[in-house]
Amino acid sequence: MTISARALRFDDDVMWVDLSDGRTLGVPLAWFPRLLNATPAQRETYEMSGNGLGLHWDAIDEDISVPGLLAGRADQTRRLTSAA
Repeated sequence: MTISARALRFDDDVMWVDLSDGRTLGVPLAWFPRLLNATPAQRETYEMSGNGLGLHWDAIDEDISVPGLLAGRADQTRRLTSAA
């Protein structure tokens, strides 16, 4: 069974992802600096792709995979830039 996102909501510190298996995943915004620094309106303007497997925010150029969230992976671009 593939687990996907059904809905998102935000508070000041957390992105809440309602999953297709009935769970709700709370992810710290600090894991994703673009979301952390986005306005509330920018956070709420997202698209789901791949039947809810991907989350995309065009205005802030952010892409997050639900499988990555479930694996506990934070922003991968920070890891790439810190290796330089």
